[in-house]
Amino acid sequence: MDVYLETERLVLRRFTAGDVESLTELDSDVEVMRFLTGEPTPREEIELKVLPGILATYERHPGLGTFATHEQASGRFVGWFGLLPTQRPGTVDVGYRLHRDAWGLGYATEGTKALIAKAFTDLDVDKVVADTMAVNTKSRRVMVKSGLRFVRVYHVQYDDPLPGTEHGEVEYAIDRATWLAGVRA
Repeated sequence: MDVYLETERLVLRRFTAGDVESLTELDSDVEVMRFLTGEPTPREEIELKVLPGILATYERHPGLGTFATHEQASGRFVGWFGLLPTQRPGTVDVGYRLHRDAWGLGYATEGTKALIAKAFTDLDVDKVVADTMAVNTKSRRVMVKSGLRFVRVYHVQYDDPLPGTEHGEVEYAIDRATWLAGVRA
């Protein structure tokens, strides 16, 4: 297993070509996909587009990517966390997608905090950002608990908008200096 990061309760590892089933199962839950696409991701799309894209990111952007996440204690696949490049130099995007039975256990905050710390301590990152639909209050709460701060509401035009899109998207962020000040406090 190519371990990327370990937390108290989680192990994050690089995905492999053999992870199609795990991703398909995760993306087949409509509630998991509610604020993303609103519908399951077809297996074929995961096999031909999603997973190859994840694997390619490891090569193009060393140290960054989307990482399969397992419980330390049981080894159970609970979802993924990502630390991904953005169009802004020195800025990465943090995100996650967890199985519904892993919700409410603090995993989202634990994994997000660990990735933010890695970005500022091991990688040459100046700023970490995250975004979600404004109506996704649970993810917004995770962002705040993880140390990210509200930046703005913005609107994106979609051909087939999800319910709640009219309220916009929200961006949260933290820069290296703010993070370091919090760590020293």
